[in-house]
Amino acid sequence: MATLNFNANEVEPSTGYEPIPAGKYAAVITDSEMKPTKTGNGQYLELAFEIIEGDYRGRKVWARLNLENPNSQAVQIARADLSAICRAVNVPEPKDSIELHNLPLSITVRCRKNTETDEITNEVKGYAPRTGATGTATASVPPPQTNGAPPWARNK
Repeated sequence: MATLNFNANEVEPSTGYEPIPAGKYAAVITDSEMKPTKTGNGQYLELAFEIIEGDYRGRKVWARLNLENPNSQAVQIARADLSAICRAVNVPEPKDSIELHNLPLSITVRCRKNTETDEITNEVKGYAPRTGATGTATASVPPPQTNGAPPWARNK
């Protein structure tokens, strides 16, 4: 239970977010965390991207990289995506995912239908160096406390 001192009549209600249109966007990684898969037999690296330019500035999209999974093809795809991200932000050998935070890159966003809910959702399907960059962008999210542990060791 939480004590609240709130009047809903003083604040406009949220209406939720529609997916952003498919396309290429300048973005930065603002958060990263290893999480267990639904089945519990693997882990994925969840990356939160914040769009830093244009009409959708401030919006977030997420990617999940299956770095530990019994399906070797899923792991191969995830490692290739992580390689593309590392190359895009010019951090070829990160020891921790936080090293990838707040560095601008270009992401390709697609729209897909969620088979469980029939809703249209966004997914990140490509990573490239940001072209035409005018300076280093930073996100307004403070970096998480890591205690020196790499992301794959934090939730064990």
